[in-house]
Amino acid sequence: MTTRRSFSYWVKWLLLAALVLGIALGVTRALGKRKATSEAARAAAESLQKTPTYTLSPSDVVAVQSLELTQTVALSGSVDALQTAAIKARTAGEIQGLTKREGDPVKAGEVVARIDSTEAQARVRQAARQAESAQAQVAIARRTFDNNQALVRQGFISNTALDTANANLASAEATHQAALAALDIARKALADTTLRSPLTGQVSARMVQNGERVGIDARVLDVVDLSSFEMEAAIAPADAAAVVVGQTALLTVEGQSEPVKATVARINPSVQAASRSVLVYLRVPALPGMRQGLFAQGHIVTGSVSTLAVPASTVRNDKPQPYVQVVREGTVVHVPVQAGATGLAGTEPMRAVQGLPAGTQLLRAQAGLIREGTAVRLASAASGN
Repeated sequence: MTTRRSFSYWVKWLLLAALVLGIALGVTRALGKRKATSEAARAAAESLQKTPTYTLSPSDVVAVQSLELTQTVALSGSVDALQTAAIKARTAGEIQGLTKREGDPVKAGEVVARIDSTEAQARVRQAARQAESAQAQVAIARRTFDNNQALVRQGFISNTALDTANANLASAEATHQAALAALDIARKALADTTLRSPLTGQVSARMVQNGERVGIDARVLDVVDLSSFEMEAAIAPADAAAVVVGQTALLTVEGQSEPVKATVARINPSVQAASRSVLVYLRVPALPGMRQGLFAQGHIVTGSVSTLAVPASTVRNDKPQPYVQVVREGTVVHVPVQAGATGLAGTEPMRAVQGLPAGTQLLRAQAGLIREGTAVRLASAASGN
């Protein structure tokens, strides 16, 4: 009996000891996990406090250089044919003989359509008969005047009868002249029934069909001459001050693989009231593939200047004063600059700057905005370490 009680006593103590040991192991493991989590969080916080080092490729960096900048004025607009014509109906009537369609060639003076001339021809005949009648009245009045003049000399009639005959002759002659003028008007109306092209070119639009009745000034055909072109562009008054007639412009025209050279032909002397801009007209050569209304953009070459310059895209304007991102001793520094004239070095837009010596390394726009004080290194230097 004593042995059984002793065995039960030791079993209870062993179970209690195992329970305490399990609790101790669980607490130890939880404390260790908590310590590891705390150390990881502390390491992450320390890493966030450290400024990252950015690796730059050689294409992300550019140096301030002394360059010969070609000064330009940007422009854009549409290229239009220098000569265009709208063939309109000069008299009302039915369209006949219209065979030309879009793209068909026409020559200056060529008949392109007619308007029913039945009524116009009748008016010409009517006016011609009236003119003949008036001419006969003139002949009668002249013979009467000549007879009365002879009778006055012979003393058979008085001078009063001669004056009356003279007045009748003048009235008949005036009526004849009026009839001739009416005949000219009728002939002009008949000629207006024939529609001719005023220039050599191609039909760009056809508005009516044969048999359709049109009114006066109704558009029938549009004709364009593709032998010469002109571009109208609006520029700022400040830029217009440097533009003069004869300057060369380089244009990128739709459908043309190579830049097109144009020449400043005219400059409007007035500023446009709505846009406060100045219109400049450029003569554009007629090249294969040129069409009426093509869009073009480019620049006018106004001069050149030698100066320290950087790519225009490196100058940032998200602060009150323009600045550039300078790489100085492996760190990015935002340096304010005084931006000057713009121009081209080859085909790249450049901007003159003051306050930076030649050779200063800057970040290009493709590198993006980097916080001031950030450490950077070039990819070539990184690969050598």
